[in-house]
Amino acid sequence: MISNSSASRHSEAAFESVIEEHLLAHGYVRVNSQFDRTRAIFPDEAINFIRTTQPKEWAKLEALHGENTATQILTDLCKWMDAYGSLHTLRHGFKCYGRTLRIAYFKAAHGLNPGLEARYATNCVGITRQLHYSDRDPAKSLDVTLSLNGIPIATLELKNPLTGQTFENAKQQYRKDRDPREPVFEFKRRTLVHFAVDTEEVWMTTRLASDATHFLPFNQGCEGGAGNPSDPNGRTYRTAYLWEEVLQRDSLLDLLARFLHLQIEEKHDDDGRKFKKESMIFPRYHQLQAVRRLTDAARREGVGHNYLIEHSAGSGKSNTIGWLTHRLASLHDDQDRRVFDSVIVITDRRVLDQQLQDTIYQFEHRQGVVQKIDEDSRQLAQALESAVPIIITTLQKFPFVSRQLLKLTEERNEQGRGVLPTRRCAVIIDEAHSSQSGETATELKGILGGEDLQEEARKRAQEEGLENQEELFRSMAKRARQANLSFFAFTATPKHKTLKVFSDNGKPFHRYTMRQAIEEGFIMDVLHNYTTYKSYYQLIKACKNDPNVERKNAARALARFMRLHPHNIAQKTEVMVEHFNTFSRHKIGGRAKAMVVTGSRLEAVRYKQSFDKYIKEKGYPIKTLVAFSGVVTDDKIKDKTYSEEAMNQGIRERELPERFATNEYQVLLVAEKYQTGFDQPLLHTMYVDRRLAGIQAVQTLSRLNRTHPQKEDTFVLDFINDREEIREAFQQFYEGAEIGEEAKPEQLYQLQAELDAQGIYLQEEIEYFCQIYFKPKQRQSVSDHQAMNAALDPAVDRFRSLYADNPEEAEVWRRKVAAFRNLYSFLSQIIPYQDSDLERLYIFLRHLSPKLPRHKNEAQYDFDSDIQLEYYRLQKISEGSIVLRKGYSQPLDGPKAVGTGVVRESPVKLSQLIDTINSRFGTDFNQADQLFFDQIVEAAANSEELQQAAQVNSADKFALLFNQMLESLFVERVDQNETIFARYMNDRDFQKVVSDWLVSEVYQRLIGNKPPTMK
Repeated sequence: MISNSSASRHSEAAFESVIEEHLLAHGYVRVNSQFDRTRAIFPDEAINFIRTTQPKEWAKLEALHGENTATQILTDLCKWMDAYGSLHTLRHGFKCYGRTLRIAYFKAAHGLNPGLEARYATNCVGITRQLHYSDRDPAKSLDVTLSLNGIPIATLELKNPLTGQTFENAKQQYRKDRDPREPVFEFKRRTLVHFAVDTEEVWMTTRLASDATHFLPFNQGCEGGAGNPSDPNGRTYRTAYLWEEVLQRDSLLDLLARFLHLQIEEKHDDDGRKFKKESMIFPRYHQLQAVRRLTDAARREGVGHNYLIEHSAGSGKSNTIGWLTHRLASLHDDQDRRVFDSVIVITDRRVLDQQLQDTIYQFEHRQGVVQKIDEDSRQLAQALESAVPIIITTLQKFPFVSRQLLKLTEERNEQGRGVLPTRRCAVIIDEAHSSQSGETATELKGILGGEDLQEEARKRAQEEGLENQEELFRSMAKRARQANLSFFAFTATPKHKTLKVFSDNGKPFHRYTMRQAIEEGFIMDVLHNYTTYKSYYQLIKACKNDPNVERKNAARALARFMRLHPHNIAQKTEVMVEHFNTFSRHKIGGRAKAMVVTGSRLEAVRYKQSFDKYIKEKGYPIKTLVAFSGVVTDDKIKDKTYSEEAMNQGIRERELPERFATNEYQVLLVAEKYQTGFDQPLLHTMYVDRRLAGIQAVQTLSRLNRTHPQKEDTFVLDFINDREEIREAFQQFYEGAEIGEEAKPEQLYQLQAELDAQGIYLQEEIEYFCQIYFKPKQRQSVSDHQAMNAALDPAVDRFRSLYADNPEEAEVWRRKVAAFRNLYSFLSQIIPYQDSDLERLYIFLRHLSPKLPRHKNEAQYDFDSDIQLEYYRLQKISEGSIVLRKGYSQPLDGPKAVGTGVVRESPVKLSQLIDTINSRFGTDFNQADQLFFDQIVEAAANSEELQQAAQVNSADKFALLFNQMLESLFVERVDQNETIFARYMNDRDFQKVVSDWLVSEVYQRLIGNKPPTMK
């Protein structure tokens, strides 16, 4: 051993000394006793611990074995660890001649048992430097070994960059010089984790496997990316957190007691055969930090608070939720009172269901702690009523729970109204998104609010003299935060609503960014290889007449005609299949898979047929599957329908992911399925033929980001989307989402006044409807449905009359109704409104909206016999990486009460509309050019962002935002008028004239004034 005094200031020995001195000063002891290399144990420490802490058991065993007692105990201890693993043995003890002996004591969740505290204090957490561990090669040693009561549990190989060696050299040392067959390294039987450490970074592994050893980064993250920050005081190493925080005595014992677990996964080999894979899971730094910070906050703050956890894909969210669930279920405050009666996990993932149960059983080692709600809402009601410690369910079951609670009380002949006793609940939401801030989530809060919520509603009803409308005030109260509920919401892509509803300050409680996950290698950068194609085509009118058509609906029909045209699908099919066969198929050791994202269910059907036909003609070794919901009717073939199962030769929906994972299938064509929550590491390539934007773009393309040992890259081929729009979508979440412009509460009252002023409904109609709707449950009857409909009908008739006289004004009013509903649903969760009039209006409008007649003029066009495709060209227009910027955030804006205007539709000749799409214009302004610019105006006027900006900005400020967007509007239409596009991009004078006119046209249109004439 190298002594501290002789260690050079720049040597690894000096690094060892710093770590050793800190640990010894904080509860560790130096262990230099004889190490049994064959058994991989410090026998003296193990025996001393058992003899000291369990004298009665020792005495009884000594009566049997005499002077051989220590030898027998050590033999049984090592056999037990060899059979069940050291972690299991440390937690649950081992058997020796019928006696259960403990080799460690862990901290209780509360301080109600002083005896447990005393036993916990007896643990001997040891550090050994330069441990010679091998009988085969006695010269080999480990830099630092940590042990618990004689059981080695962790090793560290240290490197000092000042000597020219880094953590990479330490990783190689573990791979090349540490034989995994040595007893001290045998998987799960002795040491449980190994750290490769230098002064800058930490990496770790839980299984040594020679060259196949896989290390994970164990770093804090730095400025949104990977690595570690420097010490702000400039006094210690970047990696000091490892020994000062993570390996600190209480922390290490806590890790062993409540974090490490043996994960057993069911996998499939290349031939589809199932096998089980064991992995020792040690938390990554961000997981450990998130769970501990959340439990500390819940202990300190108590129940009634919300926490948002923004963890990127690749963060290991399932394990984080498992650890958090277990800790919250046993959490006690500083007065040793239990914080939560139940922990409710809201998830739709079956994998998480089973993983949670398996993980928590390892900690608790007893059944009944976790109940999975896999039957119906009655099962959920019974679990809630019984306060089962951990309940796993879906959000969709909650709207039906109150009915089941009422039935339960009636079955027991009890007096009651189906209300839960008030329970203190922690609600963990797996993948929080906007639906969890809607009516279903409100129902959840109403159920879990229990008797306290009911009592609050009763008091409010009495205060306002409306005792018969207690349910109205209960409906108001359940929208707000409940004092007995804490929400822990996990998401990788939070929306503005998510940030506001589940956080106190619009910021996540804990964050692990997409950038850090990519830089640490936990997910792939799906934008690294991104190729875009563009379709250039020309349509001609084939019919004799030239009917008037609505511009917007006819344009939509023409686009559909083009997307479903056999030539379009055939050309894109050829590009995709040839690319996959030539390039992608050979990736990941020849096992790579691809996903084709289509724009509709009918497109998925057509592409499936086209793919299979082309593949068969070419004789390629490729097989496809298709995924879409329901039954698709092909309007070109009478009475012909398609289902997913039939097109996949009988493979059922729930079997599809498993079958796609086998070597039999390579390509999956999807329409609105498998674009979220689908994890397939072999997915390498995505072909996109669908418009994507915002969160949807991130979630869809992120299906490619799962890693695989042989997966070196990914590839996206996009036929539809603009690279800049994709970049902006990802940029919002690259280094964490930031909240942008927020909704203002006064907008709600402004909207209410505008809706009232139209005279569509009367206040007495709202009152009458709500009297029926909010009847106490015991007074409700089947005739209520008829009465509520009758109460809505006068408003429906008035709306119909308005529509007949002024359809545009009617559409404006309809949009204001939608804006009010969205705004109230959102704001009522973050602002404790005391205004029952708003609640009544919200409930009334929520039921009125579906009854309002729709736009009668929504003309449907079928141009198949009227239009012909004269010219078609598919051309690659860009390839390469889409680079996301560091240190730049794209804020998420909240809901607004604006954008309720209606764009005036004017009939145009079909020939003019086709000219707008196809013609190549000159640079002199003429009628055709005017139609080109009309398209720019249409697109701009339909932009929600511009609609909002026009309502709250002057013309000058509006122009600043408009000009930022104008270039992208021209780029999108480059194929429609290349001459004007080129002149606009290159001629500054021309650009200014066009920009000034367009901004005036769009602004005047959005604020409702008559537009000027273009000069």
